[in-house]
Amino acid sequence: MDRYTIFALVVLLAVVSAVGLAYAPWAWMPLAIFGALSALGVYDVIQRRHAILRNYPVIGHMRFLFEGIRPEIRQYLIENDHDEEPFSRETRSIVYQRAKGVEDKRPFGTQKRVYDAGYEWLTHSMVPKHLADTDFRVRIGGPECKQPYDASIYNISAMSFGALSANAISALNKGAKMGGFAHDTGEGGISRYHREGGGDLIYEVGSGYFGCRKADGTFDPDKFAETAADPQVKLIELKLSQGAKPGHGGMLPASKISPEIADARGIPMGVDCISPASHSAFSNPMEMMEFIGLLRERSGGKPVGFKFCVGHRREFMCVVKAMLKTGIVPDFIVVDGKEGGTGAAPLEFANHMGMPLVEGLTFVHNTLRGAGLRDQIKLGASGKVVTAFDIARVLALGADWANSARGFMFAIGCIHAQACHTNECPVGVATQDKLRQRALDVDDKSHRVARFHRNTLKALGEMTGAAGLDHPSDFLPHHLLMREKDHEMVTGQEVYPYLPEGFLVRGEEDAFGYLMRWRRSRASSFDPIE
Repeated sequence: MDRYTIFALVVLLAVVSAVGLAYAPWAWMPLAIFGALSALGVYDVIQRRHAILRNYPVIGHMRFLFEGIRPEIRQYLIENDHDEEPFSRETRSIVYQRAKGVEDKRPFGTQKRVYDAGYEWLTHSMVPKHLADTDFRVRIGGPECKQPYDASIYNISAMSFGALSANAISALNKGAKMGGFAHDTGEGGISRYHREGGGDLIYEVGSGYFGCRKADGTFDPDKFAETAADPQVKLIELKLSQGAKPGHGGMLPASKISPEIADARGIPMGVDCISPASHSAFSNPMEMMEFIGLLRERSGGKPVGFKFCVGHRREFMCVVKAMLKTGIVPDFIVVDGKEGGTGAAPLEFANHMGMPLVEGLTFVHNTLRGAGLRDQIKLGASGKVVTAFDIARVLALGADWANSARGFMFAIGCIHAQACHTNECPVGVATQDKLRQRALDVDDKSHRVARFHRNTLKALGEMTGAAGLDHPSDFLPHHLLMREKDHEMVTGQEVYPYLPEGFLVRGEEDAFGYLMRWRRSRASSFDPIE
């Protein structure tokens, strides 16, 4: 209740001032001030547009005051060579403006320091094109898939109910329904808030097998079949690891498990919920492919794939060899970069475990090309993919579509307070506190989700047309340029080239060490051949 302290104090002072009128005529001045602030606080609590004001009446206006002077503060930081926080205000500003449907243009040219090492840009054409239709789609589903899915090339990445509030899940899913794109459930199962929204779902199956588990925590194929049969479920995603904490399990304490969370996950109340670091349904690459085949069969032929953050590169090659040996090929793979977010992770994991998205995506893309499987498997990319440029970049480097968690969180009001693990999210996004999440108005925020998606794809269409291309999938590495150091630039093709189709199965040497790792990998085990 401390967030209402200022509001309560203002009301108290208004009452005291009103009583004081009987003794001091000058009391009308504080009465006018505190009465107006009290009326403002009442309005803040009942309005639905700003979550921060619903949770922090009166005092919450200070944030918008600081927002008003932010351009001057930002310019000061640039001029005095101070770094801003890791997730730039510019990116958040783009999301908020597109979600709200307001002008997102800026005067006076680029806001980036274009001569800094690492600056990236796309090439453009002297004969640009106009793309009227920006509802870009990709078909996911190989020859063994009976129910292929025409997915948007930009979807909501995995965020579980429990990590996010009920209102946040509802807003995201209803926005996905309005915009015709997919919403990944995260590994926490399918809640009633996913179902009520009616949006397309990517059902994520993690090591805890939530929604498809037996009492002992192992996989239950019958429960999986029942869950996967839901018409809302369009894709099945086997989660091996996530970028923010790859190779790390988790635990949801019994004290945080509500009846709704227990129902979504299929777990008992009053017992700590463990998400193991690894799966119990398989222990080697061959078994993993057989498990994917089982998921495809028990889901009625829906597209099945897996998500992971690249770790030991040879281990992924073991999986690819298992695909070749079993003939079981996943319909898609989502590469999650280590820069991806989470509600809570050990600092060392967040900073130093796992491969960044660009390197991981390039490696997976080229390994599949080398094995002759790239045309059978669609690739998704996730990990700080927020803006239209972010999407264009991952498409150029080999992805077929992109997922975003943080972008859509910003769209529903996340202010990057980094209080996700405290249950005290100030805007009701990442909390199970009923009073706090009340601040997030589902109807208003669901429209923002849909607008953010639509306006981002519109911007992507404009960039695609400016490059002289017909579809974002036409972006290739040579369309991407980057500055290595002062006065030197390289193309994406020089740094992240597409390697020849089938070069690994033909045993052709390469300059990047792929063949060396390929020869040390085997389909029967994740252990290396010495």
